[in-house]
Amino acid sequence: MTRTASLRLAIIGGGPAGLMAAEAACAAGVAVDLYDAKGSVGRKFLLAGKGGLNLTHGEPRARFVERYGARRDEVGRWLDAFDADALRAWARGLGVETFTGSSGRVFPADLKAAPLLRGWLRRLRESGVTFHMHHRWLGWSGDALHFATPQGERTVSAEAVMLALGGASWPQLGSDGGWVAPLQQAGIDVAPLQPANCGFELAWSEHLSSRFAGAPLKPVVAHWVDRHGVAHSRQGEFVLSEYGIEGSLIYAIGAELREQIRERGEALLQLDLVPGYTEAALAERLAAPRGKHSIGDWLRRRAGLDAAKCALVFELADKPTLADPFALAARLKALPLRLRAPRPVAEAISTAGGVRLEALDENLMLRARPGVFCAGEMLDWEAPTGGYLLTACFASGLIAGRGAARWLGA
Repeated sequence: MTRTASLRLAIIGGGPAGLMAAEAACAAGVAVDLYDAKGSVGRKFLLAGKGGLNLTHGEPRARFVERYGARRDEVGRWLDAFDADALRAWARGLGVETFTGSSGRVFPADLKAAPLLRGWLRRLRESGVTFHMHHRWLGWSGDALHFATPQGERTVSAEAVMLALGGASWPQLGSDGGWVAPLQQAGIDVAPLQPANCGFELAWSEHLSSRFAGAPLKPVVAHWVDRHGVAHSRQGEFVLSEYGIEGSLIYAIGAELREQIRERGEALLQLDLVPGYTEAALAERLAAPRGKHSIGDWLRRRAGLDAAKCALVFELADKPTLADPFALAARLKALPLRLRAPRPVAEAISTAGGVRLEALDENLMLRARPGVFCAGEMLDWEAPTGGYLLTACFASGLIAGRGAARWLGA
């Protein structure tokens, strides 16, 4: 092992939270060394850019905060320091204008992540941040940070430490949850990591899974009853997959579905495939004489179902139901989907669980280990896609970076 001289602030993790913490600490006059296990930083950020880089969302603040579910109060305090408007202004300061799409989601004008990341890294280097690549954090060796590097193991002493190690989704990009064991060994309370913004498994037939995987279902309305017996509904769209279902509507309610499966062994969704008709009006349309039309053609003509929706109906409705226009109308308005399991965390867009917020103070410093701060997806919160994940990662990084600077007396 080699040992280096003491550093002011060591940040471990080069995602949005770690980079924002570096920027905040530098702005306060702190020297920053940033370590990452990979050969470059911002890899998951760049992956998000392949879909246009949904930075944040333009909806009103009260509704925005509700997206964080059980952690809305805690994340809401982070957003007091850095909210959606602040994120857009920050991007503008890097020369990147943003726009709000028809869904309310906010994107860079060029729909690319790379120009924003390049400008940000250039500004960080000019501010004095030193980057150390291929440094995989192994935990602590006494009070020093312990890394694995291509040149062998190395320890680094730091007066303050910021952990921004991500969750466990997309491990090939660096966030593999390997930090859980070192933190637990240090006595830090960590909630089990679980998949968030993920698909769910159903028992499809080979015909449906092979012929309709990737087919979108839109628009549909999902109805479900939560664990407290309260009925909910939400309109949106999702995609059939070879293993089940995935997509924005499913991600938005995924936390509830995941917990129902954990408690009950399954989660029940009832789909309204034809939200434009009442059940009575739909039954009347389907009851008209169909002559020589097949049932599939009749569903397309009279109910407006496309091939994917028809396939789903044939998958889940028996012959007597298909033959009875009133029973069929009822089934089209409440088609039952029984979800068996979420997909593995490595396939998920993000992770639930992590360092419990109760283990941190208002500056996101570990109560059990003063001088060590945490931020980003490794904390115990979750949100659906739509810009909410990135916004909270940025905000938590800013708070932790400022907190570290105050801890150092800057």
